[in-house]
Amino acid sequence: MSEILNRRSVLKWAGALPLMGSIAADAAWQKARAAVTGAATGNIYSRIGVRSFINARGTWTYLSASLELPEVRAAKQEAAKHFVDIFELQRAVGKRLAELSGAESGMVTSGAAGAIASATAACIAGTDPEKIWQLPDTTGLKSDVIMFGGRSAFDSAARLAGGKLVLARTHDELQAAIGPNTAMIYTTRRGDQLKDAIAIAKQANVPLLLDDAAGIPPIENLRLYAKMGADLFCFSGGKGLCGPQCSGLLLGRKDLIDAALANTSPWEGSVCRAMKVGKEEVMGCLAAVEAWQKRDLNALNQEWTRTVKRVAALVETVPGVSTDISIPEGGNRYPTLTVSWDEQAWNFSIDDCDRALREGNPRIEVLTHSNPSLVSAVTAHRDPKTPRPNKLQIISMTMQPGEDLIVGQRLREILKTARKNAKA
Repeated sequence: MSEILNRRSVLKWAGALPLMGSIAADAAWQKARAAVTGAATGNIYSRIGVRSFINARGTWTYLSASLELPEVRAAKQEAAKHFVDIFELQRAVGKRLAELSGAESGMVTSGAAGAIASATAACIAGTDPEKIWQLPDTTGLKSDVIMFGGRSAFDSAARLAGGKLVLARTHDELQAAIGPNTAMIYTTRRGDQLKDAIAIAKQANVPLLLDDAAGIPPIENLRLYAKMGADLFCFSGGKGLCGPQCSGLLLGRKDLIDAALANTSPWEGSVCRAMKVGKEEVMGCLAAVEAWQKRDLNALNQEWTRTVKRVAALVETVPGVSTDISIPEGGNRYPTLTVSWDEQAWNFSIDDCDRALREGNPRIEVLTHSNPSLVSAVTAHRDPKTPRPNKLQIISMTMQPGEDLIVGQRLREILKTARKNAKA
């Protein structure tokens, strides 16, 4: 048995040694470069006392989501050079989004949450100026929003437009919840559950909004939901789409998109006036959608898998550490590395490791069950029957070239020290 373990250890070290050589060589080069060029002076954020970091956690809004594609940055720079009529711009972009998605129309919103608010206002007030001016007061208006699948941390976007939440966890409950005051059905469910919900909504003649904020990539989802018959569907512009962080997409039926536009900036007096998107965000978001038509997701997944494999090769040199790589079905749908060890035996928890990575230099953010941006009351209202196990995970998509070696080496050093202290 010990011979087998020794062989495994040798194999792990054989895979990690070339990476360690790269780390040593790169560290020496970076030190020399900093001495000559003054690179140690930092960046635009450090100059005002804010620490940038290596993002191995994924496209979280509070961590500034994703980095924009080069095509997006170029589009925003070009858009910034000219004045345009935002009404005309949104209509023109809506036609282009319709061509790309197969939906009847579309618009660029202030994120997926902005899309939810605009969609809710559209389904309650339509294009009637009196009703638009009345929101969020819904006296005399249909205002029930059925939350199929239960409440969401983002349902405040529906409530601020005047929506009154009605919860339905099953298809039977959804059917029973639909009534004369129902304005819209909201869901994050996908697959067969979405298909059946759409059928129920169609039969009742109630518009359904699908929120798939992190649904791109794959870009095929842009066309999928139109084909399935969703009345409205939305995505975040600043997550996997890698567009402007303050952008999102709302697509669907033309009459509902027209109503959403009528309830949204730049209309003065509309409830969603505050959810402004500028010409730069509009054109940047469109550029991201167009860029994804040409990107090869299979090639990207292979590249991202190699990234987390290099991290795994380094941390697995610590005895007692195991790793697993998979692509989650929800949330950040990218090759993801899970790192595990005996927390109790080592007296070193995932939260301890997370803290050590964050407090080190450079700061490194990884994915755990913590969510510093979540209003605490949301957690208190979650179903206790579905606990979330704590894991330490490395998300590949948001790491930049070379950062995998830094993450792997730092994580290796931290776990090696924790194991040593446990043995002492």
